Amino acid sequence: MIKADYIIIDFDSTFISRESLDMLAESCLFKQKNHLETIEKIEKITEQAMSGEINFKDSLHQRIKLIKATKDDVSKVSKGLNDVVTKSFLRNKKFIKKNNEKIFFISGGFREMLIPSLKNFGVHEKHVFGNDFIYNNDNEIIGFNHNNPLSSENGKAKIVEMLSLEGEVHAIGDGFNDYLLKKSGKVSRFFAFTENVYRKEVCAVSDKVLTSFEEYINIFN
Repeated sequence: MIKADYIIIDFDSTFISRESLDMLAESCLFKQKNHLETIEKIEKITEQAMSGEINFKDSLHQRIKLIKATKDDVSKVSKGLNDVVTKSFLRNKKFIKKNNEKIFFISGGFREMLIPSLKNFGVHEKHVFGNDFIYNNDNEIIGFNHNNPLSSENGKAKIVEMLSLEGEVHAIGDGFNDYLLKKSGKVSRFFAFTENVYRKEVCAVSDKVLTSFEEYINIFN
């Protein structure tokens, strides 16, 4: 395999071991009477979206409607994401810092939640792409920016096209929308990341399955 000129990495269930929106749901809903049932519903919607069973934009809309979060909730959970960074990424902090010019994080998650933990790894803010929450005057989340390409299923490909990355471009992620980068022809190779979650249908269409970030690094050393 050829060494990458650029590396596109997913965030939820890849860089971190969990789904940030699910964690936001848990934080906001635990006071509600039927919170376990609602959290289960949100996790099921997340899984259906990641496996390509349902439309990504619809899944975002459904989940945000169920969560009922505020700006303060988002800030609190964002700080907590440092505690769930995937172990193999933690072990390779130096690699990410050293290669920060060629590493981009593109996620269907929300940018303001991604930035705090990625900053600790020396990732440039301008190299972090995610969705945007929309708040009302009381700082309650009422929706998301539908004009952001990442709110749609093939949004990652649109971001890569916008970046005009030339040469060998690799994508690493756990979800179907990561595979769509390869299918669209915007990246050279797609690596299915399974350290946190194994999705059979995603692995089946990948160039290689990774059980850790080290496996990716070792391919080129």
